[in-house]
Amino acid sequence: MYSPADIDDRIEMRGRLRLQLIRPDGSEEIREVDNLVVTSGKQLIANRMQAVPTNQHVQYMAVGTNATAPAVGDGGLGAEVIGSRTALSNTTLNIATLTYTATFGAGVGTGALAEAGLFNAPTAAVMLARTTFAVINKAAADILNATWTVTVG
Repeated sequence: MYSPADIDDRIEMRGRLRLQLIRPDGSEEIREVDNLVVTSGKQLIANRMQAVPTNQHVQYMAVGTNATAPAVGDGGLGAEVIGSRTALSNTTLNIATLTYTATFGAGVGTGALAEAGLFNAPTAAVMLARTTFAVINKAAADILNATWTVTVG
């Protein structure tokens, strides 16, 4: 028999972003980084548990150029690249791990990228998670594939 002191019912969230930059010549550059689930993202999840249906699931990913470390109070990217917010191409759930994928095609999200975020809408959105990484220079002809996993447990 368990006593209340034996039960650890804390729920933690952790995530990891994998970026794959593909240049026109076929060469690749890869980054993998952990993320921070921000306060607004935790509220987004709580709203889903309460069955608040409107726009309460992650549908978009964006990239930016600000390398300032993520903080729990972040409500957006530090310097989102205009026009970079991209609809997710796939979302899968495997037990307690969500995997989000997006592709930033040629001409989308171009610049000296240093941050990324997950959002619930194309504008005026709630951000679930944010991460920063060593600069990845995406030229206009490059393609950036992003795979973001978020595990609840």
